[in-house]
Amino acid sequence: MQKKLIALAVAGLASTGAFAQSNVTVYGVADATFDVVRASNVKDGYDLGNTTRVSSNSSYIGFKGAEALGNGLTAVFQVESGVDFAAGGNPLATRDTFVGLAGGFGTVVMGNLTGPTRALGGAVDVNSGATGIGTNGGLIGKLGNYLTAASTGGTSAGGDATLADCGRSSICVSIFDQRWKNAVAYVSPSFAGLSATVAYVANENKAFHGAGGALNTRGYDTGLKYANGPIMGAVTYNAVSFGDSGKTDVSNFRVGGSYNFGVASLRALFDHTRADHFDGAAGDVADVGKFTQNVFGLGATYNVTPAGKLLAQAYFARDVKFNGSSAKDTGAKLFEVGYEHSLSKRTILKAVYAHLNNDNNANYDFGINFVGIAASPSSAIAPASGLGASLNGIQLGLRHSF
Repeated sequence: MQKKLIALAVAGLASTGAFAQSNVTVYGVADATFDVVRASNVKDGYDLGNTTRVSSNSSYIGFKGAEALGNGLTAVFQVESGVDFAAGGNPLATRDTFVGLAGGFGTVVMGNLTGPTRALGGAVDVNSGATGIGTNGGLIGKLGNYLTAASTGGTSAGGDATLADCGRSSICVSIFDQRWKNAVAYVSPSFAGLSATVAYVANENKAFHGAGGALNTRGYDTGLKYANGPIMGAVTYNAVSFGDSGKTDVSNFRVGGSYNFGVASLRALFDHTRADHFDGAAGDVADVGKFTQNVFGLGATYNVTPAGKLLAQAYFARDVKFNGSSAKDTGAKLFEVGYEHSLSKRTILKAVYAHLNNDNNANYDFGINFVGIAASPSSAIAPASGLGASLNGIQLGLRHSF
């Protein structure tokens, strides 16, 4: 199941008929793989060698429902939580969690939300659930691995955008590919396959404690999507102002789509990320000016049997540009091939091989199931560690939806 625009699945409940009372559905995914991963050719000498682990691959459990209120109006809600098989005490509401109203006007929700930018990245990914070591989240939106966000979310509890100190085996994608906390979103009805989504991230963290402690994070995420028959295409734009003492503004523009031939599918994505730092620390050239980066990706699936599907994708992160000039060898390449075999409509056996090749001055890592070559967020010009690493990984496992 691909990631979808926020509230789209729940909004669909509004058209399934009236409910006398609130109906609750329990749903989720249990996805586990045995992984063998390897980091080699690391410039600073910290080659990891072969490491084995069991990964939970974005497994989750959720509760959703709707209540007909009359006059075509429906209350909708969802509480969704990530599940890590290796960790006890998994917190609630870590994934899409919201309450809202749906009707002929569309759907309005508030909570912890997937915006259209994140949704588009997941929609064109070839993996079921857009999860695993080969997902495009390893490269898109990261701007030289600078704009990464840990699995706790792209915004902190206070609503501010956060850069990650990513732990091994964690989810560590760009801040544009995490959910936005303290957000409100509107999803329009579909007009002949065309729909729009607008989300606003509230500045709940607003605080002024002197030049070093100023925060006033706010942002918006917009998208226009066409989905009709075998064709899906979308364009999104996400802009966030950190409101920090450095006056940091970041943005992401994406265009992507897919075509389903029945026996096969093709997917493509263009991703452009920008960050503006107007007031860096004294002498810290890497924090002053404009950074930009482009990422391109292509993917395909092919049904070799009614139950078996081959998948492959390749993504290319170009060098980061600083004030228009390229920073040499700051790009990376991600390749994935895999096979998924459906044992039933809900259960899939899967095997995946992924290879991420960093340029000499880059330290990208897998977006899902982080290997851990870089211990902390890096500058877009001078990454902290893990320079030039080559990552290879194999996953064998089972995915069950309920």
